[in-house]
Amino acid sequence: MIKNRLLSAAVFAAIVLPTTAMATNGMFMMGNGTKANGRAGTGIALADSAVSGADNPAAMVRVGNRVDFGLQIFKPDRTATISGNNVSQVPIPATQLTQLNQGLAAQGMDQLNPGSTYGSPITAGGNNTGFNAADMFAIGQGAPQQPGVGAGLLTQFNYSSDGNNDGPFYIPEGGINFMINDNMSFGVVVVGTGGMNTSYDNLAMFGAGLDGSVQDTTGINLEQVRILPTLSYKINDQHSVGVSLQVAYQQFKAWGLQRFTSTSPFDGQVSKAPNKLEGKGRDDAWGFGVSLGWQGQLTDQLTVGVVYNSKINMSDMSDYKGLFADGGDLDVPENYGIGLAFQATDDLLLAFDVQQINYSDVDSIGNSIQSGPNNSGSNMFNPNNYLGTGNGSGFGWDDMTVYKLGAEYQWNENLTLRAGYSHANQPISKDQTMFNILAPAVIQDHATIGMTYELPNKSEISMFYMHAFEEKVNGSNSIPGAFGGGEADIKMSQDAWGIAYGWNF
Repeated sequence: MIKNRLLSAAVFAAIVLPTTAMATNGMFMMGNGTKANGRAGTGIALADSAVSGADNPAAMVRVGNRVDFGLQIFKPDRTATISGNNVSQVPIPATQLTQLNQGLAAQGMDQLNPGSTYGSPITAGGNNTGFNAADMFAIGQGAPQQPGVGAGLLTQFNYSSDGNNDGPFYIPEGGINFMINDNMSFGVVVVGTGGMNTSYDNLAMFGAGLDGSVQDTTGINLEQVRILPTLSYKINDQHSVGVSLQVAYQQFKAWGLQRFTSTSPFDGQVSKAPNKLEGKGRDDAWGFGVSLGWQGQLTDQLTVGVVYNSKINMSDMSDYKGLFADGGDLDVPENYGIGLAFQATDDLLLAFDVQQINYSDVDSIGNSIQSGPNNSGSNMFNPNNYLGTGNGSGFGWDDMTVYKLGAEYQWNENLTLRAGYSHANQPISKDQTMFNILAPAVIQDHATIGMTYELPNKSEISMFYMHAFEEKVNGSNSIPGAFGGGEADIKMSQDAWGIAYGWNF
């Protein structure tokens, strides 16, 4: 019997595995499961579905024999604005520099040194003529005119666009739990852990090539899922503990980042593996961690829960070892939390969770941009700080502390209503917005509503709606001089709807 149940759980995990998830607390989801999402993600001290094990593995033994599955529709609205940026800071390739210097010599002008940019001033007899290298290319001096050079690509000072080419996104969820005996259960939960997606049109600051071309779109797509085989044990009627093996799978792709793919120090190389930075299609990775939890009913009204989720050490994504720090390593951060559930009346339940997410411990996420002295960007051109090295620039996220407050009201014997609100600190500081154009995870506040309606035969339907309020971070010293200077502003808002079916068997 147990063998058949384990086989069923494995098949269930395989069916739900190809899931997509989107971030709303940094790169994490607001909550796990439709019921918890109706309460703004609170669930550490509760046990009300077979997905509850994703919030706290100790909950599963209190759930009983049960299966839940659902679908969430997630719609983010993300926007980036760039102001005061001079894209003519693109370094001139060595071959074009040779041609340009030939033209300058023919005009009796001074030569440009290796490493000069398209914005470098051109002088004659020590006097600035008012021209720069981009102007010379544009008027056909020194080399054939390059597409977009001069009045187009290399003089883009301002840019504003949404990154909404992709979406909405559909996120499955599911869990199944079996009671081995009265005090022990085994189950499997499959949930989206988080992710990120952006896609911008004609973003020259990232997509400008040294040949003068601009890639049509620029963006990233990250999808993460956790599969949680979970063993839970009831110590007595008041206390339970649980442990889950965290099996994580992620897919990633990046495109439109040819600005960072130079292969020569003279052309402004910033990556240790420029040919493994963008445009490689999907790469994936597996990783493992552990989740530990406890739930205890301290009084007739108060239940407390504690959960710890270790960092999930992911395998390297070799196709992007020139983008992510440590050679393509993108781990899932350590996180932990405490939750309270208070039965205020026979019909009213209040829940409060605090969650800590340690983004700074993952180099690809926590490393700040290597801006160098006076925000020049010079440190990025040091081989010790290239993208893909241990010191390589990341997204510069700070750790997050998330506060979640939820309420649940038993309207009648069939209908339960829910609502909630959550707030978190801002993980992205004003001087880290440039790379976060790709990952504008600036959301801080969510409001939610939800409901469950009981059906015959011990089954039920649950639904929720979530709105994440628009948040904006205005850049300050955000774009290093080597990338044209100026500022990058990012903002995002989100909406999500979900529905799930649950059955006690």
